[in-house]
Amino acid sequence: MARRERVVRMSVEQPLWRALTAYRILTMLYAILLAVFGRDRYDRPWVAIAFLVAMAAWTLGTLPKVAGAAACTKRFLGADLTLALVGILVTPLADFEAQHVDGPTLPSIWTAGSVLAFAIKGGWRWAAVASSFVAVANIIERGEPSRDTFHNVLLVWVASIAIGYVVEVARASERTLARALEIEAATRERERLARDIHDSVLQVLAMVQRRGTALGGEAAELGRMAGEQEVALRTLVSSGLLPATRVSEDAAEGAVVRSVEVDDEPPGQADYDLRSLLAPYAGSRTSFAEPGAPVLLAPAAARELAAAVGAALDNVRVHAGENAQAWILVEDWPDEVVVTVRDDGPGIPEGRLAQAEGEGRMGVALSIRGRLRDLGGTAELISVPGQGTEVELKVPKVSRGKAGSAG
Repeated sequence: MARRERVVRMSVEQPLWRALTAYRILTMLYAILLAVFGRDRYDRPWVAIAFLVAMAAWTLGTLPKVAGAAACTKRFLGADLTLALVGILVTPLADFEAQHVDGPTLPSIWTAGSVLAFAIKGGWRWAAVASSFVAVANIIERGEPSRDTFHNVLLVWVASIAIGYVVEVARASERTLARALEIEAATRERERLARDIHDSVLQVLAMVQRRGTALGGEAAELGRMAGEQEVALRTLVSSGLLPATRVSEDAAEGAVVRSVEVDDEPPGQADYDLRSLLAPYAGSRTSFAEPGAPVLLAPAAARELAAAVGAALDNVRVHAGENAQAWILVEDWPDEVVVTVRDDGPGIPEGRLAQAEGEGRMGVALSIRGRLRDLGGTAELISVPGQGTEVELKVPKVSRGKAGSAG
């Protein structure tokens, strides 16, 4: 089954940029309203009007600049902060009493938007530099600053640095999460390749080795060579050295990357009837019990579940003997499908599965449990020496491979 990886990029920074955009617009309106209602205090109202018009035009004209980190350039940040500083410093020109009365400056709290842009873009160090310039401008504007002035300056300085630090922590968390998702997707791809190899190449090599040894002569040498290749390939599979495609090129950029596994099948394809995929396994030594109604599953889930059943029957033939009897039971529940594969073989000695995995024989771990795990299901193996083995496979009606990966 061919699959491809689709990457969805999201960033926790984006809500901060949207909030900053709204903040700049609201504080612009607030500064204008303060000037309108306090117009009587201005000795030179034309200075206030000129600055507020320039501030409003700049704010509305540069909205795209604060839409994201890429658009918010250093040149824009410098110009934005310069406008805020000019507004603070020209306040005494419009209001002669501004240095003696603790009133608002012309840009008022709009200035904080410039500092916040520095914090979101560059972190706490950029925020510290920008807020320091604002602090100096406020002290100069007041001439003889009061305790309230120092209080406001310190508040802006601490708040901006704190926000910048939070942004840096968020970016570090994004990079860590992106890397973890990349590793998880690469691991799943390796396991899928290992399952495919186990179900095809390794089984064929094992059969060639057995038949060659039985035939003897030149066939025995061919069997010996096949056995050596089987051991080498099993070692490669169990060591996790199989190649895996890179999932995300954005991981180093601090994006939250969600790896979405998409099956190469037409959109809206009808569900498969699991019974039609399992029926070919029935034979003289394999009994098949099925419900009377179709057992519908998503195509990918149905194929993987059928492959897991095939892997379980392969284990019966190899380990329980050619004369062993097997039974397949399919149960269709409202929220899941349960398939049980049982045999009357000698059973599995305690600790044999762990030993097999250590030897690179990954049939149960990869071909059965790995497939079910990728579907959001489970595989439970119950074996009692002398009483056969039972493998219970459970798959939810909506498998993780089709629905859950996107979340």
